[in-house]
Amino acid sequence: MALRGPLLRLFRTSLSSACVHQNRTHSIAILGAPFSKGQKRRGVEHGPKAIRDAGLVERLSNLDYTVHDFGDLSFPHLEKDEHFMHVPFPRSVGRANKLLSNAVSSAVGAGHTCVMLGGDHSLAIGSVEGHSQQCPDLGLIWVDAHADINTPLTSPSGNLHGQSVAFLLKELQDKMPDIPGFSWMKPFLSCTDLVYIGLRDVDPGEHYILKNLGIQYFSMRDIDRMGMQRVMEVTLDHLLSRKQRPIHLSFDIDAFDPSLAPATGTPVNGGLTYREGIYITEEIHNTGLLSVMDLVEVNPTLGASREAVEATAGLAVDVIASSLGQSREGANMAFQEIPSPKEDTEQLRL
Repeated sequence: MALRGPLLRLFRTSLSSACVHQNRTHSIAILGAPFSKGQKRRGVEHGPKAIRDAGLVERLSNLDYTVHDFGDLSFPHLEKDEHFMHVPFPRSVGRANKLLSNAVSSAVGAGHTCVMLGGDHSLAIGSVEGHSQQCPDLGLIWVDAHADINTPLTSPSGNLHGQSVAFLLKELQDKMPDIPGFSWMKPFLSCTDLVYIGLRDVDPGEHYILKNLGIQYFSMRDIDRMGMQRVMEVTLDHLLSRKQRPIHLSFDIDAFDPSLAPATGTPVNGGLTYREGIYITEEIHNTGLLSVMDLVEVNPTLGASREAVEATAGLAVDVIASSLGQSREGANMAFQEIPSPKEDTEQLRL
């Protein structure tokens, strides 16, 4: 039976409310996506293992979550995957993201808050798309040194991890050619659904797109000028002032300064401090609306030492745990009543 009028509006409202409500649960789904063909440097496919080895599951379990680690997705090798224009591995990237989209959609549909471990940042195409299948009104916070909003016509490298956002935005639909491997998806986000934090290495074509479309972003200069508290106030007001809706956090580890996260493929000096990065995630957690998060671009093969790799992977764990409620004040600890002096004295007498 077709739904009409008030019933249709009620049905749509129920869907949206259910999507927001499910993200308040204490059930986490971890999905590993060991994939590296969105860029040319191998090794980032080992990121999920490095993050797990740094104690991710134990940390989240200590926060009283039920943690379901669904392991790593398997991405089949394609024998023939010729360049499209100067874009390498388009069919491999398209297929990997389709598989990831289905997995994220299933996890969110089952009521879990989903944590996607990359892999390179091209994987956000599938992660955000799968999330949107369940929560079409989501808001996207992109924490990154790079805007990743190039198109094949503007990208200096052709790498698809620098074009992820362009696939998502309806306003860029007529600027994106038909790239092999991506016929399964259509853009679904509007520019007003997106906020960038941490930008400091933006290509000329990307800068034009950001300005021309009026996309809300905060560069490192903006963060220096405004302070992170104000940046997060504006970010959340931009996304949530009209309505409460699910948040998708896509966090590239290179948003941090390379002194903190050296084991990554495209480090840029002058990045987020530890305190700034954790403040971002704390504020997102405080909304109660985080639904899916990506943590990408940890590349263990690029660390100069074992300590560098462990520092980068450990920072990734801190970011994820903070997004899910780990507090610097220890507020996640069970509350214990402090006895009054009188009660204490009586206990001593016993």
